[in-house]
Amino acid sequence: MKISNHWLQGAGRVETPNRSGPIEPRYLIFHFTAGLSAKQSIEWLCNPNSQASAHLVLGRDGSLTQLAPFNVKTWHAGVSHWEGLTGLNSHSIGVEMDNAGRLNKVGSVYRAWFQAEYPEEDVICAKHKFEPELSFWHTYSAAQVEAAMELALTLVRAYGLKDILGHEDIAPGRKSDPGPAFPLANIRSRAFGRLDEADKVFEVIADSLNIRRGPGIEHEAVTSALLRGSRVVLIEQRDRWSKVDVTGTNDIEGWVYNKFLVEIPAAPRVKTKATRTRKVKK
Repeated sequence: MKISNHWLQGAGRVETPNRSGPIEPRYLIFHFTAGLSAKQSIEWLCNPNSQASAHLVLGRDGSLTQLAPFNVKTWHAGVSHWEGLTGLNSHSIGVEMDNAGRLNKVGSVYRAWFQAEYPEEDVICAKHKFEPELSFWHTYSAAQVEAAMELALTLVRAYGLKDILGHEDIAPGRKSDPGPAFPLANIRSRAFGRLDEADKVFEVIADSLNIRRGPGIEHEAVTSALLRGSRVVLIEQRDRWSKVDVTGTNDIEGWVYNKFLVEIPAAPRVKTKATRTRKVKK
């Protein structure tokens, strides 16, 4: 991915009127749309009556549509706070991802607030980091996560961003997006190469690897699958399974199958290209 004059080359372009003055972005904020489709969300974010917008919309097929240049304020964060800053619209790039968000289970059916239904294979049961109970969440597609990974790396390099956050981080209690189905910690880790040299660090060598609540496939996943190249820090190692912490976060821990890990020197590194991925899970 390349950026020219604050526009992402190769992305679709639909300019929103819902924007204001210039900014110097310091953060990247990921959201879910909680909507039916990327097209519908783009239309809403370009509607003056919505009083909302974002810089980019990321579709489930991995396609990107830019609504405003990255050096212009869009209205995606609302009332928000982070590291002494108030009103993150003035300090961040906002990306809305086509995703239904939290789902309700009615019988055997998983349903969004707007009544669309989703198959079980597109649903994860997980606990939000700011909530005590498990909930059902719409998963992100592999193409979407791959595009988000590459986009994050591109934006961090282009603008020298300080961090990558979720809407939930800057507006806790008010917002829950992008939620536990989105591998935010993996993306942050890959974009910044954050590692502690004192830790025993491993890299995922499968295209996609589930991280589970216990040492066995009978245990449910704690979040969406780790992608090839993701790094984890060892907490406890057994014959076939290891308990690990996902690098770049202190709130995602779980068990992974040892066969799909390789130990690496714990030195900071940022890859030059996003790794291509497929859906292959243990």
